[in-house]
Amino acid sequence: MIKKILIANRGEIAVRVIRTARAMGIKTVAVYSDADREAMHVRMADEAVHIGAAPSAQSYLVIDRIVDAIRQTGADAVHPGYGFLSENRTFAERLKQEGIIFIGPPVGAIEAMGDKITSKKIAAEAGVSTVPGHMGLIADADEAVEISAGIGYPVMIKASAGGGGKGMRIAWNDQEAREGFQASKNEAKSSFGDDRIFIEKFVDQPRHIEIQVLGDQHGNTLYLGERECSIQRRNQKVVEEAPSSFLDEATRKAMGEQAVQLAQAVGYFSAGTVEFIVDGNRNFYFLEMNTRLQVEHPVTELVTGIDLVEQMIRVANGETLSMKQDEIALNGWAMESRLYAEDPYRGFLPSIGRLSRYRPPVEGHQPDGTVIRNDTGVFEGGEISMYYDPMIAKLCTWAPDRAQAIEAMATALDSFEVEGIGHNLPFLSAVMAHPRFYSGNITTAFIAEEWPEGFAGVSPDNEQARLLASVATYVHLIEESRRTQISGTLANHTRRLGNAFVAVGGAGFWPQTVTYEAGVTDISYGDDVNHVVSSDWRPGRTLATFVVNGQPFAVKISRSGTGWRLRFSGIDMVHRVMTPRVFELSRHMPVKQAPDTSKQLLCPMPGVITQVLVKEGDTVEAGQALATVEAMKMENMLKAERKSVVKSIKVEAGQSLAVDEVIMEFE
Repeated sequence: MIKKILIANRGEIAVRVIRTARAMGIKTVAVYSDADREAMHVRMADEAVHIGAAPSAQSYLVIDRIVDAIRQTGADAVHPGYGFLSENRTFAERLKQEGIIFIGPPVGAIEAMGDKITSKKIAAEAGVSTVPGHMGLIADADEAVEISAGIGYPVMIKASAGGGGKGMRIAWNDQEAREGFQASKNEAKSSFGDDRIFIEKFVDQPRHIEIQVLGDQHGNTLYLGERECSIQRRNQKVVEEAPSSFLDEATRKAMGEQAVQLAQAVGYFSAGTVEFIVDGNRNFYFLEMNTRLQVEHPVTELVTGIDLVEQMIRVANGETLSMKQDEIALNGWAMESRLYAEDPYRGFLPSIGRLSRYRPPVEGHQPDGTVIRNDTGVFEGGEISMYYDPMIAKLCTWAPDRAQAIEAMATALDSFEVEGIGHNLPFLSAVMAHPRFYSGNITTAFIAEEWPEGFAGVSPDNEQARLLASVATYVHLIEESRRTQISGTLANHTRRLGNAFVAVGGAGFWPQTVTYEAGVTDISYGDDVNHVVSSDWRPGRTLATFVVNGQPFAVKISRSGTGWRLRFSGIDMVHRVMTPRVFELSRHMPVKQAPDTSKQLLCPMPGVITQVLVKEGDTVEAGQALATVEAMKMENMLKAERKSVVKSIKVEAGQSLAVDEVIMEFE
């Protein structure tokens, strides 16, 4: 049996592997860069080895340093996780030469499926349905435009060695094909060291559905059902679920059998994923095969009860799979929400910094019969670095059916506290609350269609607005009660009846008549709406459960000036509670104006300027590319909002910038 595993990765996947290895009685070795010296995976492993500077090209991607760490620690096996060297043929070959067990597929399968052009040809030969496209190498942008026009727009431009949404662009016309080709090449070279690009037809009304496969070294291959991964932004998965609400049993079986055919065609063993694009008529087409553990594997584990990491270790150890295809059953429904260090209010731009507060919901079986799981690699007080992927955690829920899994996820998101950085928790809550998502009527265009102008937060409906107004009033009274108890001068204040208040939040205000007695608040709005509110909240707490008319819900609470910032179900509002007289006077207060930055191009995220595409004195048109910024392994192009003249340029290529640092000014 394998005795010691080195995890050639970082973050939550390294922690995930360590947990299973520990349960199996196997020792673990972590590797870490300068940026990860205090990381969770380093703290959890039995041993840890420093492998270089913060940039992954100087640490996690350097094969010699990984091999040196293996030699230092005497590890007899390596789990690559996902990303980094997980699908690197040279790495797998080197381990074989060193006599080290690679906990993954054979080198031949990595090579065949790692190249998306080759993989599509093999898939077609194996009888797997494939998307029409151009699988040959593309020399330059002119050829990319010619090929795209020949296939017919829209087309998908993709990196041959790509993954995780990097090196992918959708083009709807010649100009987008030209720009997308170059951007995809740049991202592919930066992320994978391979800038080869191919182009295929973009399927209309597509769903992204993938099949989990598992094989051993004795010729046995199974499929473990599917995962729906259609909720994506810029080809980056955001929410996944298992199973898919769209597939019928016949389509599930056909997709599973084709996935197994492909795996067997390349002699595959270990865990892997065959990804398909599925149209509105349940026609499905092969996209790619990921020859590694997939980020979203927890939802498959939750509905099958199979630990995929454990199976990978056992397969690598030469064991035969202990289950048969007819024994695989899908039980209940699982959801996964990816918590990213991305600010949804700033176009989902990367955010870095210290996690001043990080409190996930309690994991495990819940009183209502659901399950919460949180795969993470960070901790309160830790740093989110600009050098790596922005994913902080994968929050998962399980329930007997889809509706309950969504409701459990919504509650878990509301109970998840993250402070100190920008993050996408409000957006994930908004997805869970969206009627279209709840109905299952989704495609990969869901986010772009529902938030075409970007995410600006959730506006509460009338019922939600009053709920939060009542919460604000309750919190206000609790704090007032605490003050009077400390001073001792108004001891009977909390027992008075008929107190009049106005709760103000956003653009609305709600006059209230309030009765407060023994920790229970009765709030009347004068139009037959009445709220009876109770809670476990006390001053200083940042998360509390409120019960309004018998219905419980979690709210995050913090001070904001003279009011309270309340966050619930994607809603983020500041409420102030005041007497009617104070409210009338407050309406005469002037509103502070934001500074004018219309003549400046500001850096929207912490990152490195990779290109400045204009010079001082240039006249630029609306939509013209001005500069590119690389952050968290993604290249972001900044464009002009209107026609103007470049007055001055404040930066140069290679320079690191902070958020809102001035890149250039306009006349």
